[in-house]
Amino acid sequence: MRNAFADELTTLAGSDERVVLLSGDIGNRLFDKFKSVDNNRFYNCGIAEANMMGVAAGMALSGLRPFVYTIAPFATTRCFEQIRVDVCYHKAPVVIVGTGSGLSYAELGPTHHSLEDLAIMRTLPGMNVYAPCDTIELRLIMREVMQSNSPAYIRIGKKGEPDIHSAPPKLKLGKAIVVRPGEQVTLLTVGNMVAESLKAAEYLAQQGVEAEVVSFHTVKPLDQVYLSQAMERFSLLVTVEEHSRVGGFGSAVAEWFMAEGRMAPLMSFGTEDEFMHEVGHQAYARKRYGLAAQNLSEKIMSRLGCS
Repeated sequence: MRNAFADELTTLAGSDERVVLLSGDIGNRLFDKFKSVDNNRFYNCGIAEANMMGVAAGMALSGLRPFVYTIAPFATTRCFEQIRVDVCYHKAPVVIVGTGSGLSYAELGPTHHSLEDLAIMRTLPGMNVYAPCDTIELRLIMREVMQSNSPAYIRIGKKGEPDIHSAPPKLKLGKAIVVRPGEQVTLLTVGNMVAESLKAAEYLAQQGVEAEVVSFHTVKPLDQVYLSQAMERFSLLVTVEEHSRVGGFGSAVAEWFMAEGRMAPLMSFGTEDEFMHEVGHQAYARKRYGLAAQNLSEKIMSRLGCS
């Protein structure tokens, strides 16, 4: 995903001289092509993320369109006050891109895990929150946010994530995309968990359960139309995210139903309210938290009373 981000940003910079990139001392070689467009629009701000966010806000208020890029926890939790006050309070159109989201850096421990970012970013007034499932959605979202004057947070993986879409879908910010139609259960999922949810849907199909899989690439604002229709269509709505179950996408969905005064059969998957002190790769971490495809399908079958 990060390679696609660098490539798409280079394209955007070539057609819009307002585009600038601020990096938190990572990806210097990754952005060689971007620098070839205009080296004066690349700023390595060092390991000083709070300052970087303030600089980005100032640039945005001066008419530029800054993209801020670094590892997800350092792009969010480390400089949350600056995002809140410098960016959102001033409605500055800064695009914050957090790479290596969720458990992408599982082997580096909790300092590099990003399991709170959706929760804190969606609380900010005026902040839109996106979690593309693949490089195709990422590119489309980047093009769309350039047409907006609102702050944005884009949560991406690291590298090697599979493409979900065989061709670019019709993407509209705030409207979810059905990637696998189904009739009995719907898996509402964000970011890099779409691929795992598709595998889970295959397991469920083998047991006679037809599951719909939906990419909620926009976490804020939610696709309220889909949610409203889903509660009428499905016997169970399941949220799946590589993020804490506290305050994340699943919480956002539950909050919406509560605010609407409607009841829906909900089930949520995410990480527990704890730090993961064991060292292991992403697949190990997912299995530990019940986020692997087989774990998902087994728990859904149990909830449906099919096992």
